[in-house]
Amino acid sequence: MNTFIRVLSSERLKMSKSNLWLLTLGSPLLALLVGLLTNSAKDASGYMVLMSTMSLFHALLFLPILTGIFSSFICRYEHVGGGWKSLLSLPVSRTSVFTAKFLIVAALLALTQLLFLGSFLIASQVKGIHEPFPWAMLTRSIIGGWVACLPLAALQLGFSLRWASFAAPLVVNVIFTVPNVLIINSDKIRPFYPWAQPIQAMIPASSTNIGSFGFNLSFESLMITVVGSFVLFFAAGLIYFNRREI
Repeated sequence: MNTFIRVLSSERLKMSKSNLWLLTLGSPLLALLVGLLTNSAKDASGYMVLMSTMSLFHALLFLPILTGIFSSFICRYEHVGGGWKSLLSLPVSRTSVFTAKFLIVAALLALTQLLFLGSFLIASQVKGIHEPFPWAMLTRSIIGGWVACLPLAALQLGFSLRWASFAAPLVVNVIFTVPNVLIINSDKIRPFYPWAQPIQAMIPASSTNIGSFGFNLSFESLMITVVGSFVLFFAAGLIYFNRREI
């Protein structure tokens, strides 16, 4: 456990010396702008419309892309100048290294979601929605969106460990993220497509806008799919990393 904490502290120190955390501001700020331009009612339904509108581009495109950027960046130091050999020559296990890197990515995604929450609170106040605040809906959307990103983070981390190029995993991520615009309309593909799971988790189930996307999969069923894909991708990435020759 002490070894793992040292590895985690080392990864956190690497991130603290970079400006990567600034990327967590981009999508929430854009979502805030969208929220301020949204026409919403002053009653309780206004919260649902606001969350659906603000989540659209945030969870449909930017959140999956950010997941790939964070995963690629967290491996960048080791891919440069023989960093992997230096790191793995230390008395640390590969499992600890992989898990620590994943937790840093998960933490950056959590920060992004917290900033999105702040954007939603600001937008709802500016729009003058004075009904009782829907904390249950908001908590489920924010935490659900974060959890839905974890399988994608594990998958992208595996890609980033595989390719030394910083750009290659990002290109793959963008290639699979862009089709979300079409895949969200497919009842058969959407529930199992990792890049489409964040938007499904964040859109409120009772939103008036929900019908336009046809999200008839329950939140609970979605979370079961998310957990299953997370276990699969995390295990696959960990096995590959433990067997990889450095």
